[in-house]
Amino acid sequence: MSVVFMGTPALALPCLEAAAAWAARRAARLSVITQPDRPRGRSGQPQPSPVKARALELGVEIHQPPRLRADADLLAALAAAPPRVIVVVAYGQLLPPAVLEAPALGCVNVHFSALPRWRGAAPVQRAIMAGDTTTGIDTMLMDVGLDTGPILLHEPTPIGAHETAGELADRLAALAPDVLTHTLDALEAGALTPQPQDDARATHAPRLAKAEGALDWREPAAMLYARFRGVTPWPGATAEVAGEPVAVLAARPGEGDGAPGEILAIDETRGMLCAAGQDALWLEKVRAPGRTALAGAVYARGRRFAGG
Repeated sequence: MSVVFMGTPALALPCLEAAAAWAARRAARLSVITQPDRPRGRSGQPQPSPVKARALELGVEIHQPPRLRADADLLAALAAAPPRVIVVVAYGQLLPPAVLEAPALGCVNVHFSALPRWRGAAPVQRAIMAGDTTTGIDTMLMDVGLDTGPILLHEPTPIGAHETAGELADRLAALAPDVLTHTLDALEAGALTPQPQDDARATHAPRLAKAEGALDWREPAAMLYARFRGVTPWPGATAEVAGEPVAVLAARPGEGDGAPGEILAIDETRGMLCAAGQDALWLEKVRAPGRTALAGAVYARGRRFAGG
């Protein structure tokens, strides 16, 4: 008996540990499929994905096909010795039918949203940017569509009013192993009935583009704050303050009226209060191009801004 884990980023590591533990309890052989090494850091040298780095420590078999559907040898190996289950967490490639049909228990995907809401690559970010107050962790049986397979288990969780995409993703990643383990146990026991998704309620979560980090002061402050949280840490929020573009590193909603982008107040603790299309936004920490990060008030003093 074997178990295959497919994943790439650090977000998938807690589930990799859970899959490894589940396989070990059944004396099953674990193998990992992850994306090829990519250039990272200032050196530009190819570096292993976080999942590969951990798999090396675990001493398990590793495969890194550039295109899974084009790797005839790997596909043949999966067909010749089908795994008991394939667990998929943020792998980064669509699975061909031959892989989806190989495991006895199916391909189990761990998805960070309340499906069918936010199918796609950026469910955490899109949920925050849309102003959602709840999300969840779903496990589903994968099919040929993009996050369209039937749901196995759902674990809901609220989205914190000030939670950024990075913080929410980390919290979901920490909750996911329990959901995955319960899913695998129940599948093995034949105690789960997959529930079809309601396609009419589906929304889509495409990858973020760098330009989506730009804050437009004409929008209401609530929308600006949701966008700031959704694009933090990547691609990061940017705004224009008194004609200069800055990276917005910390912000909070505020109150005030003025022309969009007008600096209404400067506070040593809260930073600069900038008017939006409705209400205002405190810029608590910013970074000008080529400069170090500064508290909003320190930046304002350096530019000799005056509130109002």
